[in-house]
Amino acid sequence: MSGRKRFFIQSVNYPAQTSVILDGEEFVHAKTVQRVEAGTEIILLDGSGKEYSAIVAKVEKHSLTANIVGCADGDKEPKEDIYLLCGALKGDKTELVVQKATELGVSRIGVFSSAYCSAFINANKLERLNKVAREAAKQCMRSRAPEVIYYDGFASALASAKNYKNKLFACEFADKSQTDIMGVNGSTALVVGSEGGFSEEEFALSARYGFAGITLGKRILRAETAAVSLTALVAYALGELR
Repeated sequence: MSGRKRFFIQSVNYPAQTSVILDGEEFVHAKTVQRVEAGTEIILLDGSGKEYSAIVAKVEKHSLTANIVGCADGDKEPKEDIYLLCGALKGDKTELVVQKATELGVSRIGVFSSAYCSAFINANKLERLNKVAREAAKQCMRSRAPEVIYYDGFASALASAKNYKNKLFACEFADKSQTDIMGVNGSTALVVGSEGGFSEEEFALSARYGFAGITLGKRILRAETAAVSLTALVAYALGELR
């Protein structure tokens, strides 16, 4: 990552508020990894899409104080809303998907359990996934990190995408795509399953929620490959990778 170091903080009431305190995990990262010290110029992010230029005033044992000297709109955020819904994956594969999807510009990430899903998500894992999203957002110079949400029911995951213009459901047993991925425009929700894939009943349920089945070709992809590939294809179609 080049340029000034970037750190997430709570909301900032700028310009009324010009002095902020960085603590917690972000402070530990700033002090022990990035070696930030008094006088260092940094960028502060509060998830609003704004980027606050600041200068570190002092570094203490458990926090640092920085003075904001300017504010600008981040220019790396996607123009269209991309929502990735992915089945929970074994090991650290869900983290990989969250990391790459964040880099590709998704706005939201939903992780769900389904009939053939053998992985599980608890509060600690969910917090870890959100941390991965924040770190990936900083690395690729985004000003927002997508929130990662967990759904323990497949229907509730599908319902969460009700307001999206395009709804794509990647299904390994679909004969052909019901819509052209390269033709999408506007907000887009994507569904990719876990290692076990989907049942016929889940595919039928997705159709009732307005999702169009799509195929990613003749080869069966690993779940994490399918999630990243579909996200990249949609991001390209929406103009985010051009």
